Amino acid sequence: MATNYHQDGQTIHYQNDTGSDIASGAPVVVGGLLCVAIVDIANGASGTLIAEGVASIPKATGSAINQGAAVDFDVSAGNANGNLTPDTGDLTGCGVAWETAASGDTTVLVKLNARAATVN
Repeated sequence: MATNYHQDGQTIHYQNDTGSDIASGAPVVVGGLLCVAIVDIANGASGTLIAEGVASIPKATGSAINQGAAVDFDVSAGNANGNLTPDTGDLTGCGVAWETAASGDTTVLVKLNARAATVN
């Protein structure tokens, strides 16, 4: 094995300095990555996030996202949005919709970090 290999990259260690606790399953933005907390992470503690795979992400109602479409993430609202006009810190193209989510759906299945995201 290569001497510089570190890990498979499916998870990332995260230090929670957000000022709030993070619940297991919550989306967490790390730079240009959209990740999901594996466990509850108290403020000031560290934990592990999923950085690859398919996860159910909260979605803004009123915005449909078609299967295979790039997914944008609204950081302030904490959800994916098919009609996002990005603000500072929002992610555009941070994943791919694994299934179509209708405008009334509250979640969307997202293949996390399937393409390079833009941090606005």
